[in-house]
Amino acid sequence: MQMVSKMKKKRLIKENAETNPFFGKEPRRRSVEELIKNGVVVIDKPNGPTSHQVSAWVKKILHIKKAGHGGTLDPNVTGTLPVALQNATKVIGLMHGADKEYICVMRLNGDVNEKKLRETIKSFIGRIWQIPPKEAAVKRVRRERKIHYINIIEIDGRDVLFKVGCEGGTYIRVLCKDIGKKLGVGAYMKELRRTKSGVFEEKDAIILQDLLDAYIFWKEDGNEIIRKYIHPVETLLSHLPSVIIKDSAVDAICHGANLSLPGVAQVDVGIKRGNLIAIKTLKGEAVAIAEALMTTRQIMENDRGIVADIKRVIMPRGIYPPMWKRR
Repeated sequence: MQMVSKMKKKRLIKENAETNPFFGKEPRRRSVEELIKNGVVVIDKPNGPTSHQVSAWVKKILHIKKAGHGGTLDPNVTGTLPVALQNATKVIGLMHGADKEYICVMRLNGDVNEKKLRETIKSFIGRIWQIPPKEAAVKRVRRERKIHYINIIEIDGRDVLFKVGCEGGTYIRVLCKDIGKKLGVGAYMKELRRTKSGVFEEKDAIILQDLLDAYIFWKEDGNEIIRKYIHPVETLLSHLPSVIIKDSAVDAICHGANLSLPGVAQVDVGIKRGNLIAIKTLKGEAVAIAEALMTTRQIMENDRGIVADIKRVIMPRGIYPPMWKRR
């Protein structure tokens, strides 16, 4: 099943507006060809290959020129790996900072009292500081990350099985090492599986063979089971607050214009200046990612001004007709 955001955002109507059914298309009504051009598949990454290799295999399976993963998993780590297809690669970078969840087996290097172990692990919930491991392809500087929860599932001798929810960019390998250091016995990450990446969960992930089979069934028999596996690009933006624009404003945004107030039809509650927001059509199509220059209240109370600074255009030009004046 294709995913929708689990967080229902309250939306305000600034101006009643209708959308022309002859232009654009609701994401759920896209054809398989359109989804392959502007979608994302969630792969259950196996142990062994790199995340880049998995993306390359997806590209080969679907016979496309471009694919990119969001949130790299080490070769020996398994689990949820979103892979953007074609045009959707423009926004896959949003996945790097999205919250993640992992199931981890941590091996202690010495015996520890269970009460002390539980208290020590609990102390890591909240804001922590980490230095990326040597293997990471990022600058090794001390940085702050947030641990939302750590739930111990099982303790078997020196092996500790736990589930951890954290901010994107948190290194579980480093977390295990730091827990072991605080315990005074040392510890290391023995096994790791990612069960959530942003809005995507383990149940949404498919193995590469299933994707290949679905593609062959579609190509040879017209069977569209593959639709269940390709999520529209809008899913990648579902965690962002949205500003809904009129049909008349869409093509101007596609040509790089910033969003001005006359083009706004609806707006989500809670937008603050500086927030990253999604610009969408009345049909729910992603047009662009932008930085908010006004709050929700300012958008609702004013008639003129620039609402948002466009950072990345997603929709190709020409989907909606130009209704703006060229100077």
